[in-house]
Amino acid sequence: MSDMQRITLSAAATMLASPAFAAGDKPFFSLGNTDFVVTLGFLVFIGILIYYKVPTLLVGMLDKRADGIRSELDEAKALREEAQALLASYERQQRDVQEQADRIIAHAKEEATLAGEQARKDLEKSIARRMAAAEDQIESARTNAVKEVRDRAIAVAVHAARDVVAKQMTAKDATKSIDDAISEVGKKLH
Repeated sequence: MSDMQRITLSAAATMLASPAFAAGDKPFFSLGNTDFVVTLGFLVFIGILIYYKVPTLLVGMLDKRADGIRSELDEAKALREEAQALLASYERQQRDVQEQADRIIAHAKEEATLAGEQARKDLEKSIARRMAAAEDQIESARTNAVKEVRDRAIAVAVHAARDVVAKQMTAKDATKSIDDAISEVGKKLH
């Protein structure tokens, strides 16, 4: 049933109202009856609306509004789907970045472990070199000390021997010893 038919049916029902509902003692179809005048004015108003196609315009406007709302809903759905796709993309990127960060951290830990082991090995080598250098220095110091003691002992022995020889040697023996030393030096130089 269209809007036009509903309006016409309402108007007919109003006109067929029983005279029992009429205002006062006047018959229903009289201009003195206010109900009849109101009904007649209403029907004229409805007729004017129908003549100017107001119901069709209203229905058209409502259809346009419904189409606009439908279009906005479709656009909202499209935006929602796009937002969900974007969110899924960001979540994938976040997972990828997290995985990459985990790999970087694991690699850094592995490198730190290897660097720690290498540093320990380098420290052991350095300590071994220093120990060897210290042992060499100790050996050198011991050798120098032994040499110094030997040299000192030789110097003391030479000094003591000189004193003993000097006391026992005569002037003639000293001259002969000097001459022998000079001739020995002369032989070695030539």
